[in-house]
Amino acid sequence: MADKSHPYPAPVYVIGGGPGGLATAAALAERGIRTMVLERSGAVGASWRGHHDRLRLHTTRRRSALPGLPIPRSYGRWVARDDLVRYLERYTDHHGLEVVTGVAVSRVERAPGGAGWLLRATGGRELVSPTVVVATGRNHTPRLPDWPGRDTYTGPLAHARDYRAPGPYRGMDVLVAGAGNSGAEIAVDLAEGGAARVRLAVRTTPHILRRSAAGWSAQSACALGRRLPRRLADGTARTLARATVPDLAAQGLPRPATGLHSRARQGAYPVLDTGLIAAVRSGRVEVVAAVEALDGDKVLLADGERITPEAIIAATGYEPGLAGLVGHLAVLDDHGRPRAHGPRTVASAPGLHFTGYTDPVSGTLRELAIDARRIARAVARTAAAGAGRG
Repeated sequence: MADKSHPYPAPVYVIGGGPGGLATAAALAERGIRTMVLERSGAVGASWRGHHDRLRLHTTRRRSALPGLPIPRSYGRWVARDDLVRYLERYTDHHGLEVVTGVAVSRVERAPGGAGWLLRATGGRELVSPTVVVATGRNHTPRLPDWPGRDTYTGPLAHARDYRAPGPYRGMDVLVAGAGNSGAEIAVDLAEGGAARVRLAVRTTPHILRRSAAGWSAQSACALGRRLPRRLADGTARTLARATVPDLAAQGLPRPATGLHSRARQGAYPVLDTGLIAAVRSGRVEVVAAVEALDGDKVLLADGERITPEAIIAATGYEPGLAGLVGHLAVLDDHGRPRAHGPRTVASAPGLHFTGYTDPVSGTLRELAIDARRIARAVARTAAAGAGRG
């Protein structure tokens, strides 16, 4: 049973009303610590509301629930985007979370006197607390490569964040640049939704896993692999892939030479199949080399081929977008990601926590739930120590 006896001098401010922020707020509230979630948009789960219509979780319903509330069985094993949004709304109500929408935090600074944190927010607000949790998420700012000739490209060019459904691309020749999970799903959606031709530009061949095999989810297999020595985990994943995924080398997707878990530690995560294998084998999605440059209405590929798609969708990832918020506090690494995560804080920035800036193979929502409980324990421990000194 959680200890709710810890006094706390001010609300903990959580920046971001997505799954990570809500889960952390609920875990803190369970320990009797008042928490206020600051969400810049008009509703919780804003980033999930903006995903494409086809989206379903790659992680199972049971392993995607946040602390204190299961996801309804009626949502199925692979939860759809709209159902997840409904779950986040219900989660907020169920825990009675204090969420203030329409408030954007632009900067976190050290509070006057150096103890705690000062948040500068919409409308000239200045909010002070010993503890702040940054949960704006790793998919914050779309990353669009600075391809040579991009500014002079004459065709439609959109980031994957702006893609919703295949309707606007019906009958068109479309190039999807980027073969991560978003790129793979969008390519399949376009092929099934009436695009005349769909090409998928691949720079580094991804590991491809069946979302589920013999009732065993890829998430479960990956979570187990994290506990094994890397060589053993890589070997196990390789054996599983060879048993369940056909060789697509002839279609341009050879099996990667580097192991799945070794690649994951470098930030390259597997693609979970939601139709890509069948689409590539049938030719409905054609695999081509990576985009090197744009030239008028043409695209130059890494193998020297020049193609003329009618539209490009760049599934090229995101930046965490934390530089303006906390970049001046020496808490980010050279890639703009937090140097400390979850319950840990940078020694020079006690009380400043980050959650949701990793992409674990065991499932983001699962790890957000674990992080939330750990952050709450750390904050409660600090509060208790402060009360003891007082």
